[in-house]
Amino acid sequence: MEGKKTPLFDTHIKYGGKIVEFGGWLLPVQYSGIIEEHNAVRTKAGLFDVSHMGEIWAEGKGSFAFLQNLVTNDLAGMQAGQIRYSPMCYKDGGTVDDLLVYKYDEELYLIVVNAANIEKDWNWMQENAVGFEVVLTNKSDETAQLALQGPAAVAILSKLTDAPVSEIQYYHFLPEVMVAGKKTMVSRTGYTGEDGYEIYCAPADAAELWEAIMAAGKDEGILPTGLGCRDTLRFESCLPLYGHELSAEISPLVAGLGRFVKLDKEAFNGLEALKAQKAAGLPQKVMGMEVTGRGIARAGYPVKADGKVIGSVTTGSPAPTLGKNMALALIDAAYAEIGKEIAVEVRGKDISAVIVAKPFYKRG
Repeated sequence: MEGKKTPLFDTHIKYGGKIVEFGGWLLPVQYSGIIEEHNAVRTKAGLFDVSHMGEIWAEGKGSFAFLQNLVTNDLAGMQAGQIRYSPMCYKDGGTVDDLLVYKYDEELYLIVVNAANIEKDWNWMQENAVGFEVVLTNKSDETAQLALQGPAAVAILSKLTDAPVSEIQYYHFLPEVMVAGKKTMVSRTGYTGEDGYEIYCAPADAAELWEAIMAAGKDEGILPTGLGCRDTLRFESCLPLYGHELSAEISPLVAGLGRFVKLDKEAFNGLEALKAQKAAGLPQKVMGMEVTGRGIARAGYPVKADGKVIGSVTTGSPAPTLGKNMALALIDAAYAEIGKEIAVEVRGKDISAVIVAKPFYKRG
């Protein structure tokens, strides 16, 4: 199996991780089992290696103007220590990627991008930096990242630091935190639909941090968690995955992310195309589905209504928290109505399904 290894590769082997290739990286899909790991994050805590994610820094007087032109969300009014989620679009409104923007100060921002898109995003950002007083630095290979997720995350991390991590607000971060004696950056973010933290550190410190967090979480029932449950957790919470619910062909509006697309902004890549898309009425929408018949809808399976194909599944899986088979699907807007009965073709057979509201799961 070929692929890049994160600084925690040997740790995953030690913990019994089943390694797969994902976006060019060798990562654990599971340790003890996807459902057990999924339930641990929903009820206790799980620890993920997300060192494959990309970290790109923007520095200089023109950083804000550059980013404001680059992303669809509005970054005005952000405070130092605040984070904003945003899609990043091509001129035609298609999605380059979805990302997080961390504001350190007026002239320094961190942009966190999806692992499979690092090179593409880096090239796109450099191309779009022309004319702005900004210096971009790709520090993806110099940064490790752990995600501690679940209701016990606050208690666990608090054991390892004197910093007031319990007071970090959602989508905010502390730029310098000593965790288990290691220098880190800690943000109250995640990709699971649960409370938790993402902890950024030097690659050389990642393995010791992992061990310290696992030891601190032992009494809370922490488990090492892999890519498999990361996907089922984000899927239940209807968080998009690039290449599935977002792509060069799927705009953020079609994906249902309109609240992160500020069409009243002065200018950004894709603004005119997205305005036109909205004015004309969206041709397709990403909708939630419950598969009521016997079968599991998988990505790429055709979705049907009135005897014809109206779209396809973008993500489909059993939803462990719900005990149901669910799916997200890109379908013709004319059929995008909650309660609408449709079908999904599973191995040549039409299985009944119904369109339901998103998200499927929301923590109380």
